Amino acid sequence: MTEISIQKTTRPGTMPDEDKLGFGTYFTDHMFVMDYQTGKGWHSPRIVPYEEFCLFPSAMVYHYGQAIFEGMKAFKTHDDRLVVFRTRDYLQRFNRSADILCIPNTDVDQVQEGLFKLLELDKRFLPGKLGTSIYIRPFIIATDPFVGVKSSDTYRLFIILSPSGTYYAQGFNPVGIRVEDKYVRAVPGGIGEAKTPGNYAASLRAQVEAKHEGYAQVLWLDGVERKYIEEVGTMNIFFKINDELITPELNGSILGGITRRTVLELAREWGMNVSERKISIDEVFAAAENGTLQEAFGSGTAAVISPVGELSWKGKKIIINNNQTGPTAQKLFDEVAGTQYGTLPDKHGWVSTVTKL
Repeated sequence: MTEISIQKTTRPGTMPDEDKLGFGTYFTDHMFVMDYQTGKGWHSPRIVPYEEFCLFPSAMVYHYGQAIFEGMKAFKTHDDRLVVFRTRDYLQRFNRSADILCIPNTDVDQVQEGLFKLLELDKRFLPGKLGTSIYIRPFIIATDPFVGVKSSDTYRLFIILSPSGTYYAQGFNPVGIRVEDKYVRAVPGGIGEAKTPGNYAASLRAQVEAKHEGYAQVLWLDGVERKYIEEVGTMNIFFKINDELITPELNGSILGGITRRTVLELAREWGMNVSERKISIDEVFAAAENGTLQEAFGSGTAAVISPVGELSWKGKKIIINNNQTGPTAQKLFDEVAGTQYGTLPDKHGWVSTVTKL
């Protein structure tokens, strides 16, 4: 494996106040970088100061959107370790997104080594309060200086780190979500299951309109029949109806979330009745009307578990579990967060220790 060179910054930054971190606003002193060239492969892995970088205005990423990213988290445990949750699962999904966008796969071991060295170098930026973390953002962009539609022959991979607080300003409390019935984000056979910037650009118009109406997120329906639930803008979605925990099946237009996978594995281990299947918005609203809708919550790396207290669809509103966090969402949050912060044993081998603090 190629040795990773390290160039330390000459202008170290300061750690922001942990109570004012927000999400995705602050960044650490360094970043991991690696390049790709057809015929040469991935090469020149290095850690350099976090700073601006130059690309030609004709770089293909600007014109044709050939890019992917990931989102992971590092945590400070109660016994002063820096750990990362399900590292390899995220990096393997990174390669799945690469396949969909015709980007060459990376070596998971090499990228993990680069990430761990970067975290160790910038470990002083790791906040310690419950709910805080270092958010990890790997991404790859196409860099060919060419204005023409094709797969690029050159790419650059980055990993940047962001000390972060909770994703939602309201913390672990139920959020209101608007069901989108006008716009479409993705369809099977497209790129909906990849973490690629275009998917998120496609969601912005609906997101802006939802926020104007006072909702935190948008719940997307399928792009063909406009009736089956898919996912929330930044999360997968779960419903508990008549003691059945239901999440939409992966169909090519839904991101296969790592937290979604974690929830499914835990729920099945606990003996819950779990289904990955089609679920229509009509079924959810009917369950609310007949009293069998018990809980709804989202799952995602950024928010972990996010209870849903209200859904709005075509002018109709339902309140779920009296707009209170339900017992299933709470139990899942406690288990996942406890594993991540080391207050519960890591029974599944999900946590990688990077370094002692």
